[in-house]
Amino acid sequence: MPGATSGFLPTTVAPSVLPRVPVVNHCSNVLYRKIRPSDLSVLQEMHEALFPIKYETEFFINVVHGRGIISWAAVDRSRSDSHCDEIIGFVTARVIAASEGEELDMLGYEISKTERSLIYILTLGVIQPYRNSGIASALLWEVIEYANQMSSCRALYLHVIAYNRPAIMFYQKNMFQCLRRLHNFYTIEGQNHDAFLYVFYVNGGRSPCTAIDALKAAFAYVRGYFTSMVAKLF
Repeated sequence: MPGATSGFLPTTVAPSVLPRVPVVNHCSNVLYRKIRPSDLSVLQEMHEALFPIKYETEFFINVVHGRGIISWAAVDRSRSDSHCDEIIGFVTARVIAASEGEELDMLGYEISKTERSLIYILTLGVIQPYRNSGIASALLWEVIEYANQMSSCRALYLHVIAYNRPAIMFYQKNMFQCLRRLHNFYTIEGQNHDAFLYVFYVNGGRSPCTAIDALKAAFAYVRGYFTSMVAKLF
């Protein structure tokens, strides 16, 4: 499971019955709540430690005050009194009108209708001592369940940088579908990097991809994996 994924960085189910991915949670005292203003400094520190991208202060202000961004935090109630409500994991996302989406043709049928909405996952992270405990999956499913309660929402989507294999496996485990490889999507420290577009459909949303498109996406993933492996040998 990845420690962090950033948005800057196929089973059909009934919309009212979401399959719950089994979560092995070794942290029985972990609770999930909305992020609030008192989390500001810790949230900034965690993003600085986990991501190669520097986020503007305005981003964090918007997160903690819920200005256009929805978010959840994980806290460990078994920690000492001074830290029992300090966040150990987080997820941030943004609800957008489908008409504002930049990749509507890839995301699905009828999503472009003006009354439809989407949720774009921005950042997701868990600090080192709490990784591989199901916390990231639990945070992700908070967003999925929120989306399922929005009758207008048709999909959640995100981008994963192509070399982040743990993140790719994480989202696949949580039943996100890879729709496409986007070439040179990220530029980090002067280097261009590809990204994969992942989506999770809710409330009747469905993929526009044909079987051939799905095979192409799978082939691109496998080819990228072996290319990176070969590069490491030389």
